[in-house]
Amino acid sequence: MSTYLLVKWLHIVSATVLFGTGLGTALHMWLTHRRGDVHAIASTLKNVVWVDWVFTGTSGVVQPVTGFLLVYMAGYDALAPWLVATYVLYVITFACWAPVVWLQIRCRHLAQAAVASDKPLPAQYHRYMRRWFWLGWPAFTALLVVYWLMVAKPVLGAP
Repeated sequence: MSTYLLVKWLHIVSATVLFGTGLGTALHMWLTHRRGDVHAIASTLKNVVWVDWVFTGTSGVVQPVTGFLLVYMAGYDALAPWLVATYVLYVITFACWAPVVWLQIRCRHLAQAAVASDKPLPAQYHRYMRRWFWLGWPAFTALLVVYWLMVAKPVLGAP
């Protein structure tokens, strides 16, 4: 296998892990949150935080590294409009993901405290979860567009 194909394979696999893990953990967390079972929420948040750091975070680093390598190896113009759009969308995704991770960590602590004290989840937990929910949509949408840009490589702004 050529170096280019290996890097391309790593890029595709990491994109799949980034998007799939992000979507899967978000859906699992949201469905668990909607059930309202404090013990299940605490357990799910423990796992979601770990998975986000290990899989989403790692693939989030691999993506730009392999992406820049592919741009260089394929001879693309690094400032081509479709690539600039990809960079911007990726930054938007990260700008949403970073606070989401912080919110998940805070919610995990709040849920664990509620379990330990045998009390319901505090209002702060619910405020954090609303923010978490709404921050997920721009990140999800941005990554969908990035996928399209990776596949289509359109000439943006062309007549």
